[in-house]
Amino acid sequence: MAPNLDCRMYEQRFPEIDTPVMIQVKSINPDTCAYVALLEYNNMEAMLSFTELSRRRIRSVASLVRIGRVEPVMVLHVDPEKGFVNLSKRRVSEDDAKACEERYSKSKNVHSILRHVAETMDVDLEDLYIHVGWPLSRKYGHAFEAFKSIVIDPDSVLNSLTREVEEIDDDGHKVTKVVPAISDEVKKVLVQDIRRRMTPHPIKIRADIEMKCFELDGVLRLKDAMRRAEACGNVDCPVKVALIGAPLYVLYTQTLDKEQGIRVLEKAISACSEEIQSRGGRLTVKTAPRAVSERDEKLLAEQIVDDDEEVLGSDPDSEEGDV
Repeated sequence: MAPNLDCRMYEQRFPEIDTPVMIQVKSINPDTCAYVALLEYNNMEAMLSFTELSRRRIRSVASLVRIGRVEPVMVLHVDPEKGFVNLSKRRVSEDDAKACEERYSKSKNVHSILRHVAETMDVDLEDLYIHVGWPLSRKYGHAFEAFKSIVIDPDSVLNSLTREVEEIDDDGHKVTKVVPAISDEVKKVLVQDIRRRMTPHPIKIRADIEMKCFELDGVLRLKDAMRRAEACGNVDCPVKVALIGAPLYVLYTQTLDKEQGIRVLEKAISACSEEIQSRGGRLTVKTAPRAVSERDEKLLAEQIVDDDEEVLGSDPDSEEGDV
């Protein structure tokens, strides 16, 4: 018999009133409401009344609710006996929406890991939640936080999880024993999956600048400015400066801390600008420091090639004196 791979993300069977939840619109009754799935509660059906869509006068329902849309809404009413949940979109504040989206992102990661382990090891997903996911959520505030600790020291987190089982002793009496919450085999796969998915990867932070110097020794002065920029880096955030094509340069760093990386590049740009201006040159920030993916880098490279092709027919002496 195949294991059950369906389960809600939280221990409570129903969401609490006045809490935000993530939903996906499944169908629309054009006269009264939209029927949605509660994504964190195993796609339980709920209702979003049109009167709860907006605080403003509704001119077009289609602009506020669309089939397939995923968004946070507020829980207005819950009837556990009938399995009825009533929702509101207009009562969700920006802070509520942000908190809901962050929680859902964490929950989705945990759910994906536990579901993969359940499928791989042929065990019920709900059993994993009962013995691992929900106990860790109670202890750490969210299982996601516990999973981050498992990356470093799995035994300190998982060895504390136990469950009770009933056995028959040699005299034929029922006895209750406390055993590990999961087997060594399931534990091994769980730790491997957590480490594979949650080990942090360095983020590339990039800034694009235009730097010019019209002095006779302009090249040397530009190099001095780049050295000043690179000196602003540290072990965790080393700064590098690369020439794209004069007068365009890129500053970049790789770090596990996005905010720190942005701060370091901003400091590097400031130092570089101060140095080049003191030597008779100027620096213009074309793009402020931001995190970039491999795809972003590829698109930027293609854009630079396109820009170069556009100026091939221009006067090659038009920039004479720029370095």
